[in-house]
Amino acid sequence: MTSRRMVSLVIGVLILSVLLPVILSVWLAHYQAEKDFINDLNTYGERVIMRTKRVVDQAKTALVEIDAYQGTPCSEGHLKAMRQIVYVQRYVQEVIWLEGLKPMCSSMESKSSKIHFSPPTRSTHDGYRIWLTSENDLGIRHNMVALASKNHMVMIDPDSFVDVISFSSWAINVALIARDSEKIISENHDFDLALWRQAQREGDSSLIKNGNLYDFRDYPDLGISLVIWASTKPLTASWHRQTLIWLPVGLLVSLAGAWLIVRVLRRLQSPYYNLLDAINGRMIEVYYQPIVSLSTGKIVGAEALARWRQSDGTFLSPDMFVPLAEESGLITRLTQLIIEKAFDDLGPWLNCHPEQHISINLYPDDLTSPVLPALIASRLQQWNLSPSQIALELTERSMVDPKSSAQALDAYRKAGHAIYIDDFGTGYSSLSYLQDLDVDLIKIDKSFVDALEFKHLTSHIIGMAKALDLAIVAEGVETDYQREWLNRHGVQYGQGWFYSKALPKGDFINWAENNLRKT
Repeated sequence: MTSRRMVSLVIGVLILSVLLPVILSVWLAHYQAEKDFINDLNTYGERVIMRTKRVVDQAKTALVEIDAYQGTPCSEGHLKAMRQIVYVQRYVQEVIWLEGLKPMCSSMESKSSKIHFSPPTRSTHDGYRIWLTSENDLGIRHNMVALASKNHMVMIDPDSFVDVISFSSWAINVALIARDSEKIISENHDFDLALWRQAQREGDSSLIKNGNLYDFRDYPDLGISLVIWASTKPLTASWHRQTLIWLPVGLLVSLAGAWLIVRVLRRLQSPYYNLLDAINGRMIEVYYQPIVSLSTGKIVGAEALARWRQSDGTFLSPDMFVPLAEESGLITRLTQLIIEKAFDDLGPWLNCHPEQHISINLYPDDLTSPVLPALIASRLQQWNLSPSQIALELTERSMVDPKSSAQALDAYRKAGHAIYIDDFGTGYSSLSYLQDLDVDLIKIDKSFVDALEFKHLTSHIIGMAKALDLAIVAEGVETDYQREWLNRHGVQYGQGWFYSKALPKGDFINWAENNLRKT
């Protein structure tokens, strides 16, 4: 990312970090005020429904009790029983004995009434008939809810449905509407039925109009709709109070966020975090460079090499990011990723070619890790491979303290892995550590292969390896002359561009299969 783009990103993030908490605090203030307002409406509505159900349940209980009377209808005993029901059941106003739809007597009157009820507007699911009626012989226009069994009817004042005290700090209004007749059963404040009809047509559950917030609910089992409403002025006042609470918090958060984001962005752009992201995101790729027998030209194995592809498609040299991984303590995690990918890539291929092997580079910190030996062992078991098919390469600088390395290397060798010394001749090469450590092979660095004609040191290295009975791989073989010279001087194996560059998994397998098919 260019510096200009980075500056733009930082400015953009800073703007967001300042504005977003402020905007969020204002939104939270509105949300909290609206939530409190709606909760009060919901709570009140639920209490009204609970009251309505309680009143209806009491009416049904009254009918069950009076239906149990076995005496003569409208007798003194029957009238007394009906009056006792009214006395005990607080929401029941009157109990009536019916013959068909005509009242014959009631808890209030012992003789036949002159009124005649219309057919019921609906029935409950358990068989009770329901009326909303203003019929009475007292000459009073007042709606009553009637609930009837076969021969008994109870009268309920619908105002008892909404006789519920609001516990909120503002006035809440309620209306009960009969859905079938579209009539108001009860209300504690004047309500315009046109609003309910509009909500029914448009399927709205809430509506803001004329400075009020209306909440609509349907209860099909009771055949009613409930409308709860309140003025939005308390909501606005509550919003202002909440803003005074939340806005200072938002300003403090925005300042703290801006400071933190600047620090985080500076850290996230460091090479350490870039490498950590690449490891965590498994963006490090593994390429494989064949190791070939110099005498036959046949592949005997390959070295697993880490490659880090950048955003522009180029690869960052391992000489740059591997030292960074070592210095920052990420090297073992990088090695673990390489091991996992190597087995995932070539596990099946190695299973089909038990004579082939893959060599994996280890570093000083890797030798003290308890994770890597267990990881290798589990992956060998997963793919049914021999330990000899995984060789471990260490650079000479890993041998600065051979005594500390000897125990780990000995454990790997006892597990069946071959031990290679990589880039031999460029570090702390001496006969002493080769004699102290039990290794299997040394790899001659490319710089010595390039100077075969000018330096005699290569011959001395080959001679020393032969004296210690160590196998040799020559790195960086690029010409037929180098191949022939090395083979003639007793070097068994080579790797380099003369045979193949390092290849991604698919290309490597194709190359190796073609090589193995050659006669």
